Amino acid sequence: MKIELLHPADQLIMIIERVYCFGMTTTTGGNISICDDNGDIWITPSGIDKGSLTREDIIRVKADGTVVGRHKPSMELPFHALIYKTRPEIKAVLHAHPPALVTFSIVRKMPETKLFLKAYEECGEVAIAEYALPGSIMLGEKVAKVFEKGLNSVILENHGVVTVGENLLKAFRRFETLDFCARVEIGANIIGKTYKLNEKDIIKSKNQSLTYIEEFIPEAYCSDEREHRRNICNLTKRAYKQKLFLSSSGAFSQRLSGNSFVITPENFDRYYVGENDLVQIENCRREQGKFPDQKAMLHKLIYESHPYVNSIITAAPPAIMAFAVTKENFESKTIPESYIVLRNVQKVPFNTAKEDIVRNISIQQPVTIVENDFVIAIGTNLVNAFDKLEVLEYSAQSLLSTRILGGSIVVIDDESISEIDEAFKL
Repeated sequence: MKIELLHPADQLIMIIERVYCFGMTTTTGGNISICDDNGDIWITPSGIDKGSLTREDIIRVKADGTVVGRHKPSMELPFHALIYKTRPEIKAVLHAHPPALVTFSIVRKMPETKLFLKAYEECGEVAIAEYALPGSIMLGEKVAKVFEKGLNSVILENHGVVTVGENLLKAFRRFETLDFCARVEIGANIIGKTYKLNEKDIIKSKNQSLTYIEEFIPEAYCSDEREHRRNICNLTKRAYKQKLFLSSSGAFSQRLSGNSFVITPENFDRYYVGENDLVQIENCRREQGKFPDQKAMLHKLIYESHPYVNSIITAAPPAIMAFAVTKENFESKTIPESYIVLRNVQKVPFNTAKEDIVRNISIQQPVTIVENDFVIAIGTNLVNAFDKLEVLEYSAQSLLSTRILGGSIVVIDDESISEIDEAFKL
């Protein structure tokens, strides 16, 4: 979706609605803006319900300072304006108070973006802007001073976060990704010590790119494939709403016939993905004019090696990622559902060769955690794979909470596990 083709007011409404609906700002908190080609700033209004904004509520502040609209512009207009003045290449600014990032702002620390390669690529280095009165020129000057260094993500002391971008979707992706890093780091600190990627890991991972030798034009889309595409799109949006995916990451794939499959695209907002955006893969050829998710080669190898697998999900939900960035192991033998659905969950180091990951996948090990990266869940169909991802994340949330309670984890004993195996024919 090319959001930049929409009117600035419509862009702002689309994104503020997502920010509010996903619990990342309050009714009157936060503000976002766009600077158009004329130098005019389009910005959300001050003190108006973020849950019911319309395009008529958006304020236009012209380059000469004239305000057009039926409300007052956000009180934080000064730092928006100063950021645009300091960094002319920036065309969108997003400021909000998501709980996880507010936690960091209160203790005056920065989330570690090097926990994940994609997060580091998206957000880069993060800095802190000194506290100043909200809405003041002084706050604007302090925020702009930090952005002047070329950064794109800044924590405000005892306040919240500001992210910027060449367009509003990029600013939003940075905001969402930084919040994800904060939630993972908070969870990880409950259970152990976090481990970030080193420069060697980052360089090696960047060099492992997938090359598709040629494109092809599918002869036709059969009814089954159309149904699979529809189901992938529905589950992708559901996964995003449940915070199992980010807008820029998370992939579903479905086997078609033989080893050909259809998969979500790379660099495409998961909230808006449609049937025509999905990419068919046949051997090492990609559907003409489209680019598949970066994990497509891993999906391909799994389908080739495991005929019983018809659906695959790769994702990075925040609770299970707390286990991925620490040396703590995930325990599935906590409640019957977790063990029945997940069986034995394996964990492998970052940059483990795809072939080694695939070799250890089985019916007994249907889920794999790749440190500082993602999880893989396989299934006989899309819903079966999606169920594994949900159970994995919700089980991880429960395990994190046990540490807060201070109790010792009591796993299901071997005798009871044998009973489950026999009853459910595992």
